Amino acid sequence: MEQKYAPEVEAKLRSECAEIIARYPVSRSALMPILHLVQSIDGFVSPRGIVLAADVLGLSRAEVSAVATFYTQYRRHPNGEYNVGVCTNALCAVMGGDVIWDTLTEYLGIGSDETTEDGKITLERLECNAGCDYAPVIMVNWEFFDNQTPVTAKRLVEDLQAGRDVRPTRGPDKVYTFKEISRVLAGFEDGHVDEGPSAGPASLAGLKIAREKGWTATEGGAL
Repeated sequence: MEQKYAPEVEAKLRSECAEIIARYPVSRSALMPILHLVQSIDGFVSPRGIVLAADVLGLSRAEVSAVATFYTQYRRHPNGEYNVGVCTNALCAVMGGDVIWDTLTEYLGIGSDETTEDGKITLERLECNAGCDYAPVIMVNWEFFDNQTPVTAKRLVEDLQAGRDVRPTRGPDKVYTFKEISRVLAGFEDGHVDEGPSAGPASLAGLKIAREKGWTATEGGAL
């Protein structure tokens, strides 16, 4: 039997879906943020969430599922409270990402896309966190933890499991839960957008040199 939302939960979801849909000239464009909204309630793209999304957008369940299974930020089974992504792509791997991965899998006793028994942590092996200037990088619910080592990575997950607040290298003053971040990705601001630095010295080094030398982009952006 298909599980349904409690009436008050469904009413709120439908109201917020309508708010999301109103942002777009074509309603189908609202599908991805609506899937994030579903994850903010269920912790994954649940069967009942797929039914709801299909209904409010006038789509088939297959059309909704096609999107939910294509993008890796959408989960098809319950995610942990904190998603810990370890980059093991080229530069991060060379700088120690593989060792960090081995350390965390051994310590937590889980592999990629698996969740600890306490439901706190889902571990994910990532191809790139787009933070090569701070390799090796870990992301917790898509917040950056730069220049990691096996020791700092293990301490990070220990703090998460113990319920202690952790502060990313860049971004908000602390990392929020997977459900809370999913709501932000759905387009509902949490008031933390201006907290912390968004870029560090390594990311801005090229800009600093260009300004010192008076370099500017060529006309029309062509090289």
